[in-house]
Amino acid sequence: MSQTFSICVYCGSRDGVLPAYAEAAEALGQAIAAQGWRLVYGAGDIGLMGRVARAAQAGGGQTFGVIPQHLFEREVGKRDLTSFIVTETMHERKKVMFMNADAIVVLPGGAGSLDEFFEALTWAQLGLHAKPILLLDVEGYWAPLNALVRHVVDQGFADASLHDFVRTVQDVPQLIGQLLAARAAR
Repeated sequence: MSQTFSICVYCGSRDGVLPAYAEAAEALGQAIAAQGWRLVYGAGDIGLMGRVARAAQAGGGQTFGVIPQHLFEREVGKRDLTSFIVTETMHERKKVMFMNADAIVVLPGGAGSLDEFFEALTWAQLGLHAKPILLLDVEGYWAPLNALVRHVVDQGFADASLHDFVRTVQDVPQLIGQLLAARAAR
């Protein structure tokens, strides 16, 4: 873990259909900077990724971006970050992001965000980390995911403790409160 409290944000490389998604990404970036924390993210300059990073930068926050070479053009790799790393593979990207973070926040996103979320959740379930994992449930975006996790438990494919590894929050102020509590507890 880093000296500066670092928040790994998994989110979409698109804005999605609701303006609330973009608003939440910008509010999160602003809040991370206001707390003096560091943003760790996928280094893209498009979609929610770009919004959270630009907002953190505008607030004077530290930014740590990690992008694989094959996505550099597609996600418009943002080079004006405090720290910027180009990896060879997606696996390396996820590892570098995870290892440089004290907490995981998941904003709305697609398959890549789900992949990142489930890897962090699986590692927590296996006892490989105790980092908080928080879903920012903008406009109920993560309700189907929470229902799926309940279904997995109800059908006997995971212990009920699986629910304990993830916290769902409704807005950025609630999210920051959870992160402050997690930081105080470490």
